[in-house]
Parts: sequence; structure tokens; C-alpha cells
Amino acid sequence: MADSLRDRIQKFILENYLFTSDTSALGLDDSLLGRGIVDSTGMLEIIMFIEEQIGVTVKDEEMVPENLDSVSRIVAFVESKRKVA
Repeated sequence: MADSLRDRIQKFILENYLFTSDTSALGLDDSLLGRGIVDSTGMLEIIMFIEEQIGVTVKDEEMVPENLDSVSRIVAFVESKRKVA
């Protein structure tokens, strides 16, 4: 299941911020903020995607780079939230 979740998140970021479907354009551990792929507005859009398309609520205090700054971190965050639920 992690692969399909990872694929959904990576595809969303690739298509909406890099305007490509080429998975080599975005490494799973690439910093979204550090590479300039997203800004604060883009991060809010990713949070909306997580909440609306994946069904995981992101609390205000969870909106930090440690949870959301790469595909790998987003996947780990979503999986940890699903285990608690």
C-alpha cells in the first residue's frame, strides 16, 4: 500500500508543481521547500490534497517540514496518522 500512496503523492506534486509526469524529476527525499518546488501556498495545497484525497487530517501543529518537506516524509506522516486512527 505504501507504494500506491507514494505514487499518488509523487504524481500530485509532479503534475501540479513540476508540470511533468517524469518521476526522475523528483527524488523521494528531495526537499520540496529547499528545491523551490513549493512555497507556503503550495504547502497548503499539498495539505488540502492529503486531507481531501487521502482522507488524513493535518493538525496545525503538524504542518512542519519534518512531516511535509519531501515525498518520503509525507508518506511516513500519512502512514503514522493512519496507524493512530
